[in-house]
Amino acid sequence: MFDYKLLAALAAVVEQAGFERAAQVLGLSQSAVSQRIKLLEARVGQPVLVRATPPTPTEIGRRLLNHVQQVRLLERDLQSQVPALDESRLPERLRIALNADSLATWWAAAVGDFCAAHRVLLDLVVEDQDVGLKRMRAGEVAACVCASERPVAGARSLLLGAMRYRALASPGFIARHFPRGVTPAALAQVPAIVFGPDDLLQHRYLAALGVEGGFIHHLCPSSEGFVRLAGGGLGWGLVPEQQVLAELARGELVELIADQPIDVPLYWHHWRNGGELLSELTAHLARTAAETLVAADV
Repeated sequence: MFDYKLLAALAAVVEQAGFERAAQVLGLSQSAVSQRIKLLEARVGQPVLVRATPPTPTEIGRRLLNHVQQVRLLERDLQSQVPALDESRLPERLRIALNADSLATWWAAAVGDFCAAHRVLLDLVVEDQDVGLKRMRAGEVAACVCASERPVAGARSLLLGAMRYRALASPGFIARHFPRGVTPAALAQVPAIVFGPDDLLQHRYLAALGVEGGFIHHLCPSSEGFVRLAGGGLGWGLVPEQQVLAELARGELVELIADQPIDVPLYWHHWRNGGELLSELTAHLARTAAETLVAADV
């Protein structure tokens, strides 16, 4: 039989990225949280955490975290059916991983009404669309939005649509670096803007133009900052079209090579046994995301 106080301690340490903050969330001393983790490890006969900064779950730790995520959601279903069991009366907190560009564009409009109607609080973890699924694999989130189609074990995926990106730069940047016009070879020789080490959109764009290999670039781990850097003339980069419609209309950003977008498919991943809340959110996203994303060609 599981001792859910021990599992709650494990979940808090991973979700809060440390023992001190986990203790604050649980209303315990840091020593008490540490003792619960040690007792859990004694019961399963192996470590559940890698003591690093931040702590990360081991393979058995990930399995336990996946279980905790699903139990929390199933408990919510039971509490809605038997209100007397719900002692907290607090809104449900749903931990979801998604990419920064979705957060900066379509996500809020897509889920706003749902969260209000179902009294859901979001705990959002921002990851690049190519790697967000690792959070589900680690048992840290109940669902995620990412570019990967294949779900992890115990989960399902749903294609929501695609986010359209265009290679943009400021008029000043284009005039300074491309006096004779933009060419693929010249594009690889001037500064680009990349969201982070896992962002391969600019690489894919150049590869589609026949340019292979590395290129010089700024690193900017902020969706809004990315647009500001491009508008400020620091470099060129792939930007979600719907994020910069006003800048494009005003001529503050210009597409480098006309009508050469990249469409990135976005998939919604959720646990199969995640209860009614996740099922209802999945159905809701299937309707609302299609209103803002483009049709995916997969």
